[in-house]
Amino acid sequence: MALDRYAAICNPLRYPAIMNQRVCGKLAGASWLGGFMTGWVFTIPTSRLTFCADNRIDHFFCDFAPLLTLACSDKSPSEITFFFLSYSVVLSSLLLNTVSYFNIGKTIVRIPSKAGRQKAFSTCASHLTVVVIFYGTVIFMYLRPASSYSFHMDKVISVFYCAITPFLNPLIYSLRNHDVRKALHKASTKLRASFLQN
Repeated sequence: MALDRYAAICNPLRYPAIMNQRVCGKLAGASWLGGFMTGWVFTIPTSRLTFCADNRIDHFFCDFAPLLTLACSDKSPSEITFFFLSYSVVLSSLLLNTVSYFNIGKTIVRIPSKAGRQKAFSTCASHLTVVVIFYGTVIFMYLRPASSYSFHMDKVISVFYCAITPFLNPLIYSLRNHDVRKALHKASTKLRASFLQN
């Protein structure tokens, strides 16, 4: 999405040539391969651990950190792998998004008309909102020192990260559509009127 928004704002006339079907396929393939490889790198050291607790994870899903709490063997290789990979994946993708939006911001500032600037910003606003929500929760979940972990807080944040953020995505992206905003306004007006009648 960062590359898509960058191409749409910074190179609008070349957008169809830059974001063609082959490039989109390569980007999707790279994302899938990266996700598979990241998961595999976590799985190898974890599979070598010895688990001697009651083998029940007190969490909403089988995440890496709660799984490590059940291990009774030396978990330092798994923890080192986890933190190294977490930092490299999250920070490299955050850097890519930051560079993309920095260039987009420079381009938007140079647009002479106010209407043109607003249109360009509205193209990116929904994605930028999703990026901020996503990276905020991911950084809180995976890039903080081990001493600041609160297991119950992790469970709350993981619900936000795994359920609420994906739930908000369609809503955030669809609010750019004028017809959706109009329908929401109409529905909220009807709801308010029926509430006031009761």
